[in-house]
Amino acid sequence: MSNIWTYEEHILAYNLYCKIPFSKINSTNPPIKELARIIGRTNGSVAMKLANFARLDPFQQARNVSGLSQGAKGEEVVWNEFNGNWEELAFKSEQILARYISKSLEESSGIETADLPTVGKERESLVKIRVNQSFFRKSVIASYNFKCCITGLAIPELLVAGHIIPWSLGVEHRTNPANGLCLNSLHDKAFDRGLMTITPDYKIKFSDKLLDKIKKSEFNDFFTPYINRKIMLPQKFHPLKEFLEYHNHNVFLF
Repeated sequence: MSNIWTYEEHILAYNLYCKIPFSKINSTNPPIKELARIIGRTNGSVAMKLANFARLDPFQQARNVSGLSQGAKGEEVVWNEFNGNWEELAFKSEQILARYISKSLEESSGIETADLPTVGKERESLVKIRVNQSFFRKSVIASYNFKCCITGLAIPELLVAGHIIPWSLGVEHRTNPANGLCLNSLHDKAFDRGLMTITPDYKIKFSDKLLDKIKKSEFNDFFTPYINRKIMLPQKFHPLKEFLEYHNHNVFLF
């Protein structure tokens, strides 16, 4: 095995960088050990490659967290390609991963296919959507260390990777983890319906329409204790302020 990482190996490394918490980037973490096995590299080499992506992450730079200061050109290429076209590169990375582990794309991604057409363009289109939705969910929830950014709830079955700019409106942002929030199911629904928003300074704000309905009710404690509190920010892929501004102005019901 050459010491020089290939383009596809860089893509697989960034795919994994997206899908595990930043604090879990170490040579003993099972997903890192598994990727090392798949591509025939050492656990330490893969861990360092993932850590090196931090030098390109503005949030990590602000925290003075980085891998090797120089890194490799391949890291920059893949970072820029993903951040320039999440929709295509996320899907491409999942295709490459499926090929490396000798599984179908559907099986590798763990998506539901029972309700899909068996063949044809419609199936291909729906598979791509579901693969990218799966990538988005894994990336967003991992970024928040598997916790709701409002309540801290850490039960994966009750967590949702919600889109800030709605999925149906922001095609180019559908798969970008910075367009996501890890929310519990209740607050995700409120956010989706415009009954709640997150301000550009990361504060929680509820619509008067919601607050008026729950006032002096047994449901009050689900919302009012969080008014104007800051969300728990993710370890990577901070929600972009321009996305939050869009939700504030175009989705939120004042």
